[in-house]
Amino acid sequence: MSALHRHDLTDEQWNAFQPHLPQARGFGGRPRLDDRTFLNAVLWLLRTGAPWRDLPPVYGNWSSVATRFYRWSRQGVWQHVLECLQQLAHGRGHIDWETQFIDSTVIRTHHHAAGAQGGQQHEALGRSRGGFSTKLHVKCEGGGKPLAVFLTGGEHHEMLGLVPLLNAGRVKRGGPGRPKSRPKQLVGDRGYSNGVARKELRRRGIRAVIPPKRNQRRQHGYDRAVYRERNRVERAIVKLKRFRRVATRYDKRQEVFLALVTLAIALEWV
Repeated sequence: MSALHRHDLTDEQWNAFQPHLPQARGFGGRPRLDDRTFLNAVLWLLRTGAPWRDLPPVYGNWSSVATRFYRWSRQGVWQHVLECLQQLAHGRGHIDWETQFIDSTVIRTHHHAAGAQGGQQHEALGRSRGGFSTKLHVKCEGGGKPLAVFLTGGEHHEMLGLVPLLNAGRVKRGGPGRPKSRPKQLVGDRGYSNGVARKELRRRGIRAVIPPKRNQRRQHGYDRAVYRERNRVERAIVKLKRFRRVATRYDKRQEVFLALVTLAIALEWV
């Protein structure tokens, strides 16, 4: 089955995703929408930024698709798929563990995302100079593919995402041993140039490639040649924002928005 619409999965993408999806349970009743059509429906939504109710009928009933997406999000299906694809990439030697890059970007939030129970901070919502927003913190491997993301309110400093990003993005090895996670060096912009960040990186045995601030210039040096490669994480963020449901947040729950971001990242690993 080939892609019928430009947003649909290619055969290569489907073959990569299919083994890691939950298996349908045979309890009788009406058969569920097949998984490939369901994924194509979610991708249509992800790329166009349209509401669930505007889902074209060719993808099935919008309510059924939304219900399954929310259920799989709660079950961690999208994170599981991403981890499996990263494990396969690691086994093929396609992950560069020498260097990692971190950065953050502000995601403008639609007013429809407001009003969730629990408050804005609980749902990674806040107000920055750009208005009502969420901040997306991203960690990439040396080749520029995202390993992990973390969400905060838009007004929070990027340092708030440092430790969660360092702890995330663990890739299981093909054999025994702990998951692979630690790079030899971490590249970040001046927002991470402070004693707390440098101390944390030293504690983990990671070399900091972070340009100093003006009052630190005599205290800290950095590898300029390595730092020039930081545009890889910036390009990764631009790729994620090609998906309109990532570039603008419409979802009240950060769990749902994070699931959409995770799915967009998983596509980069196929």
